[in-house]
Amino acid sequence: MSRSQFLVDALPAGDEFLLDGPEGRHAAAVQRIGPGEELLLADGRGATAEAVVTAAGKNALTLTIRSRAYEPAPDPRLVVVQGIAKGDRGELAVQAMTEVGVDEIVPWAATRSVSRWRSERGDKARDRWIATAREAAKQSRRAWCPAIAGDPDESTRTVAARLGAAAAAFVLHEEAATALATAALPARGDVLLVVGPEGGIAPEEVAAFEEAGATPVRLGPTVLRTSTAGVAALSVLSARLGRWGP
Repeated sequence: MSRSQFLVDALPAGDEFLLDGPEGRHAAAVQRIGPGEELLLADGRGATAEAVVTAAGKNALTLTIRSRAYEPAPDPRLVVVQGIAKGDRGELAVQAMTEVGVDEIVPWAATRSVSRWRSERGDKARDRWIATAREAAKQSRRAWCPAIAGDPDESTRTVAARLGAAAAAFVLHEEAATALATAALPARGDVLLVVGPEGGIAPEEVAAFEEAGATPVRLGPTVLRTSTAGVAALSVLSARLGRWGP
């Protein structure tokens, strides 16, 4: 059985560490990890450590650090601009994209987004995306947690500016002539991918993104949901960029 991973603010400088707080309670009370068992620690910024439990309390574990490692930040970075979706579809997209390796997710207030992030409601929705990404990073044993952009979301104008500054930018569109599987990819920098909401990307948005330098691309003959399109596209990019494979 694979070792569970827990996120901490910073890895300990010494060889002993007390895993307490929410992570410690989950490890001790929910997963019932006990003395002699091994687990992983990560700070979400590339640093990881292998540890063994030396003592278990009701809501905390005492650990001995056995080894440390550091994983450099990926380059190129995979950034997905995700159109805000209604219900839990956005969170499903965040979870799955984190598991397959997205480096940053940008909540986008698209014209056809049914759900609107406004004031306190928007802040809470963005916080849920952050929590979802964090839990998915732990489950998938990632050394890096993806960043969630926005304050709480980003406008079409802001997204277009980001597309123009990226090393490569693509817009998923079912009518595109270019396949993502054959589009030119950079060796360095940000690769931005735009995924529309349930109603798709409005023509004026596509035009604005093309003017900023983005290329419309398609995945295949079928039309995917907003909660799965980003995952499928990231899988293609991960294989082409050598993240997946030997």
